[in-house]
Amino acid sequence: MHSRDQTIFALSSGRPPSAIAIVRVSGPQAGQAVMTLAGKLPAPRQASRRLLHDGAGQPIDDAVVLWFPGPGTATGEDVAEFHVHGGRAVLAALLAAISIIPNTRAAEPGEFTRRAFESGKLDLTEAEGLDDLIHADTDRQRRQALRQLQGLLGDRARDWRERIIEASALIEAGIDFSDEGDVPAELRAPAVKAIKSLHAEITKVLAAQGHSERLRDGMVVAIAGEPNVGKSTLMNQLARREVAIVSPHAGTTRDVIEVQLDLDGYPVTVIDTAGIRETDDPVEQEGVRRARARAEDADLVLWLVEGEGAANPDAMRSGDLPGGPIWVVRNKIDLGGASAGPSGEFQISASRGDGIPALVEALVGFAADFFGTTEGALVTRARQRDLLSRASESLRQSLELVEEGEELAAEELRAAAYALGRLLGRVDVEDVLGAIFQKFCIGK
Repeated sequence: MHSRDQTIFALSSGRPPSAIAIVRVSGPQAGQAVMTLAGKLPAPRQASRRLLHDGAGQPIDDAVVLWFPGPGTATGEDVAEFHVHGGRAVLAALLAAISIIPNTRAAEPGEFTRRAFESGKLDLTEAEGLDDLIHADTDRQRRQALRQLQGLLGDRARDWRERIIEASALIEAGIDFSDEGDVPAELRAPAVKAIKSLHAEITKVLAAQGHSERLRDGMVVAIAGEPNVGKSTLMNQLARREVAIVSPHAGTTRDVIEVQLDLDGYPVTVIDTAGIRETDDPVEQEGVRRARARAEDADLVLWLVEGEGAANPDAMRSGDLPGGPIWVVRNKIDLGGASAGPSGEFQISASRGDGIPALVEALVGFAADFFGTTEGALVTRARQRDLLSRASESLRQSLELVEEGEELAAEELRAAAYALGRLLGRVDVEDVLGAIFQKFCIGK
């Protein structure tokens, strides 16, 4: 039996226990599920209060039932929703009652959204936007994901693809009428003009994105330095809670500690690393090795120095990788003896909080430059950038080849249209669908 012939169900609200839980059913047996549990179908798209019963006639819960006949639903299929009390026992009984209905099964991760995609309710860029919206931790991530869900990139890609197909039709018509004298030249001119315009638009989009794709994953800031200079205390200050153990003994931090922060809407991962020094302790040696590796991969390093101590961030470098920028942060100014450091250095007291607001403000500014302008960003994933780059390159090559022969130019235009079709998920994307939808939560 094809998976689309099966009816799927899942908890589509938060983890129990909760005040209310929503169980969603989608597929040809959705109506049968409502009649089996609630007695009869309610009016379409109208909430109806019903006492649900299992297959043995035993009551499950006093619930609200909604019935959405397809194809005008989120998945394009018949859909039912049961709004019940969110206790674990209630949900277990309800899911068990649905599961015994013939041709029903529990949904896999992302299967509701995949069915919506396969029904043409949304394209692949919108599905990716929905996934990003579900996993958004900051307001900037939320806004970017919502724009994708609303078709910001998909609408543009559909327009580009239609215009490529129109230009391709002109080029191929020139091939068909090659024996008609001036006809090919007359058709070629508007096609070339259209291709140049398309290439310029897509190239501009690719050039303007900056680090917008990184907004999904966030920026990484590493706190590094020698032992006992206050790295864990600074970590706790930035997190505004105790996430790292603070001790006067050197070598307390043996492994990398991470915390996710929201800095003015920018997602930032701050990592506290082991103090970098020469040691005979094999466990601490491993901590130092990991600290160097993570700091070299970080987008920014805060190199902590105690008071007027010598700043030697090069001690962090263990290989040829240059790593991200390094900011020198002089800690423990409350103990005295720390004069104003060189321009670009920060003076703080991690224990008292002195200088922390200025450091946070600088971090926000760095994040703004790092992520670039994301409000109008079209590209949010590496997959999208790769396919747009392929389309742009094919358009460029078609312009170079059009004078040599319409056949070669037409082939490049077909390649450009194909790349945009893959971007939207409308041609030959089976290999990427599983990778995208398996990351969704079950019930979405």
